Amino acid sequence: MRAQETVERALALSSADGCVVIAKEQSSANLRWANNSLTTNGLTRARQLTVIATIAGATGTAAGAVSQSAVREDELEALVRAAEQAAREAGPAEDAQPLVASSKSAEGWDADPAETSIDVFKQLATDLGEALTQARFENRLLFGFAEHTMISTYLGSSTGLRLRHDQPTGTVEIAAKSPDFSRSAWVGRATRDFSDVDVTILNAELTQRLAWAERTIELPAGRYETLLPPPAVADLMIYLYMSTTAREAHDGHTVFSQPGGGTRVGEALTPLPVTLRSDPYAPGLECPPFLIAPASSSESSVFDNGLPLGPTDWIRDGTLTALLQTRHSAQLTGLAVTPWIDNLILEAAGSPSTLTEMTTATKRGLVLTCLWYIREVDPQTLLLTGLTRDGVYLVENGEIIGAVNNFRFNESPVDLLRRVTEIGHTEHTLPREWKNFFTRAAMPPLRIPDFTMSSVSQAS
Repeated sequence: MRAQETVERALALSSADGCVVIAKEQSSANLRWANNSLTTNGLTRARQLTVIATIAGATGTAAGAVSQSAVREDELEALVRAAEQAAREAGPAEDAQPLVASSKSAEGWDADPAETSIDVFKQLATDLGEALTQARFENRLLFGFAEHTMISTYLGSSTGLRLRHDQPTGTVEIAAKSPDFSRSAWVGRATRDFSDVDVTILNAELTQRLAWAERTIELPAGRYETLLPPPAVADLMIYLYMSTTAREAHDGHTVFSQPGGGTRVGEALTPLPVTLRSDPYAPGLECPPFLIAPASSSESSVFDNGLPLGPTDWIRDGTLTALLQTRHSAQLTGLAVTPWIDNLILEAAGSPSTLTEMTTATKRGLVLTCLWYIREVDPQTLLLTGLTRDGVYLVENGEIIGAVNNFRFNESPVDLLRRVTEIGHTEHTLPREWKNFFTRAAMPPLRIPDFTMSSVSQAS
């Protein structure tokens, strides 16, 4: 049964007061290489169905959501009944709202799901073959992984809502290592279709970084002027973004809580004209223009499924302007409804410098490659800890003179925005830590005058 037919059938089977059905059809292609040789490639498919039932009662409306993969037609009624039973057992939902309604079906609702294929890697594989040959000749080892996923989402409700979105997501990561594995470098890119991935440029970056690491320098823990590249900035800003839940801020639990009650919306976080925003129509970062919520959480509500999304500034010209809102939390805070959007952009007007140009202008400092194993230490300040990875380089008088040891860092992305002294040119980037969850990001390099390297790490 086609995805649209499954949605319609599930809605027809529902005996609840309200019902939302989300069907996802996914196809994924992947390509792997190791030790300078292509190893495997493959194509997978997956289907997932979520049924959300709402039941009105004397004390409020309850919701129950059940998801299952690869649902057969003869299993569909049982899934619908399970969602209804979950609603009856849940009790009234605090975030209950009328389901989003519409009388129009989305364009393409009746069309078959979009699909990817191994052909998406045709040019990448050709260029990669040349890079692997070059690496063997130059005594380097290349490892990596490329993946392309196409997800078609069909969302329907008992109120007449019929929405559809096709989401392509591609990533490529390449790691280069010296033959004795003592030196390592990493590059990654996010893409929609791999037409904008230049393996020659990626390979040149890796070659340069391994060359820098031929000289190693031991540095102690401390505060260093540090240039954060776009992938590292993305990981920190995504953590900030996920922490902007309005309900938790309103309840006094986060860095965005106002002492004494309320939120910090309207407060300047940095004197610089920094804007952190999301836009479902941002070129190259396009994402669903309506809310898809298989389950309720602090950042989204199943009752809000299908809400239209538009450009949203979370921070505008240095001032906090919005938090992640459900319709329910917006009623509590008195702020606009600003749901989760699946991309993130940090930018500042008049910031043309590249990371290379910022490095040239550095008297003495560090240049990172990326961060990993990032964990929250204190939600009240959004203090994070984590490790540097795959290359930390020392700059003296505008030149990188070698690689230094890795560090554990302790920093808050909110405080970093306050202390940043230079913001470079914003570019599309791939977060290293969040790449399996969040890939659509555009970030600039940042200069931090006193980035806290709290201890030396033995991680490689």
